[in-house]
Amino acid sequence: MNIGLPYKTKQFFFVLIKLSLLFGAFYAIYKKLSKNNELDFGVFIQFLNENDAFLIKNMSFLLILSSFNWFFEILKWKKLVSVVQQISFLKAFEQSLGALAVSIFTPNRLGEYGAKAIYFENTLRKRILFLNVVGNVSQMLATIIFGSIGLVAFLKRSNLTFSYTKITASIAILCFLLILALIMFKKGKKFKKYTAALSKTVLIYCLVYSVLRYLVFSFQFYVILYLFGISLSYFDAMVFITSMYLISSVVPSLLIFDVVIKGSIAVYLFSYLGIGSLTILSTVTLMWLLNFAIPSSIGSYYILNFKLNTIHQQA
Repeated sequence: MNIGLPYKTKQFFFVLIKLSLLFGAFYAIYKKLSKNNELDFGVFIQFLNENDAFLIKNMSFLLILSSFNWFFEILKWKKLVSVVQQISFLKAFEQSLGALAVSIFTPNRLGEYGAKAIYFENTLRKRILFLNVVGNVSQMLATIIFGSIGLVAFLKRSNLTFSYTKITASIAILCFLLILALIMFKKGKKFKKYTAALSKTVLIYCLVYSVLRYLVFSFQFYVILYLFGISLSYFDAMVFITSMYLISSVVPSLLIFDVVIKGSIAVYLFSYLGIGSLTILSTVTLMWLLNFAIPSSIGSYYILNFKLNTIHQQA
């Protein structure tokens, strides 16, 4: 006996899910801005106004940098998806920002995986999940490369005392977990099948886009510090910026709390340069607005207009 739901009922529940996701995305942004214990929103706006952040030339330049940040992320996703299906830049744009809007209130951006996979037919979704992992790992790799260099430079400059035994033990545990994960992956037939489809060219493009994206948003952080009256050389600032991104990347969090974690870490690191917490927290919050809140708001449009009967169409 067929107990499937009527078409109109399915459509009703689908609309309800879309509205719930839309509400969740906007509520997450609202909660972050209005109920931030680290930085009062009124104080934040006043600080931006006092430092001419709202000048057209300043805001335009920051928005251009944010656009390049997501431009490289979208190109990376388009290149990765080409392994299973050719899509246009606009389709990659829709999938990337729509997934961001969903992921903003999920732990460690887990919602992004499911959101991107649903754009594709069932037979491709596991491969899409895998490709999304590859994209995120490449971004993490860029963070580790630059962050490790920055962190070593920071430790030398700050003359901090730390336990070599604990550091060695932590590295050993991390290596053991990585080796264990690789062994498990290599034994999986599906993993072999998926990795076989990834050419070196695709992986190189993926890493290059990740590095370019990293350089853009780290430079944007430096530009905001400069707008707030902080005089640092680019290389000196990068020591602290790259260290901040490395440390904060290993701390599990909801994306809406990402700014709080980065803010706390940044305040600690930049305190060695005598930079006040208000300046650093305002910088981190503005970065979050430019690179997550605004793109998520754009992505919410695609959530609202998402249709089940069009997800299998190619661009």
